[in-house]
Amino acid sequence: MKGTARNERKRRYENSAYFYVAAILLLVALIVVFPIGYTVYISLTNMNLYHWFDFEFIGIGNYIRAFSQANSEFLSSLGLTILWTIANMVLITLVSLVLAVLLNVKGFKGRNVYKTLLMFPWAVPSYVSILLWRIGIFNGEFGLLGDIARALGSDSFYILQSYWGAFFASLLVNVWLSYPFTMTMMDGALQSIDQSLYEAARLDGAGFWRTTFNVSLPEIVPIVAPSLLMTAFMQFKQFDVVYLLTLQKGAQTGAGLQTIITYAHTTAFESNNYGLSSAISTIIFMLIALLFSRFAYREAKEGRN
Repeated sequence: MKGTARNERKRRYENSAYFYVAAILLLVALIVVFPIGYTVYISLTNMNLYHWFDFEFIGIGNYIRAFSQANSEFLSSLGLTILWTIANMVLITLVSLVLAVLLNVKGFKGRNVYKTLLMFPWAVPSYVSILLWRIGIFNGEFGLLGDIARALGSDSFYILQSYWGAFFASLLVNVWLSYPFTMTMMDGALQSIDQSLYEAARLDGAGFWRTTFNVSLPEIVPIVAPSLLMTAFMQFKQFDVVYLLTLQKGAQTGAGLQTIITYAHTTAFESNNYGLSSAISTIIFMLIALLFSRFAYREAKEGRN
């Protein structure tokens, strides 16, 4: 009798486990797999404002159009996105590293206070921060840059109206919003370093800079590399900074700045070409998936070695 009851409970638990796993798989299919699959399907059609219900299957026509000379805006936006990602990663890494190293200087007083203040850009909602930068600093009539320009005897300074002016302004805002996360990762990595390594370096006569480059950096690279990789992918698909500073409805600056994500958004919701926009979104997804899988495979291979 006891064995029969035990087997019954075991079978009941197994059935419950299968039910929960099936429910989770169904949820993943609805939230992840179906949207991706439907986007790929739409990318193979001519769906747009004029073919909302009667769209037709056109194969890879949208993909050919995306990379053709007739649609050079896609290629230029892709090139700008690559430049945007590289510039952001260099600046975010440098700023975060310098701040993290300074926070961990031995005997530094008020460390927790300064770290809390440096986390302020992360604590404030990005939408609010971007609008404050656009109106409070970059606005030519009411912003800080306009006031400085007039104080120097010049006309109002409209930095967001020029292509490269908007690029560097967006770059500044994005670095300001992004460095707290990377700085926190580096700060935690620096605190995890064995202090005996620093003591040995000081006994060998190493100063601050030699200790930083010969001890701190080699020790934190394996720890912060995954977070830097994720940050790079986040910068590649960055949308809100460029859009809210230059492309938001009712506040367009005319700079013509387009990353690949904002271009996909413009194609879908302004040009109403959903097939082409879906093709661009699929290309973005494939690029990120291929790069991520390659780096993940390399990290796993190095970990096994």
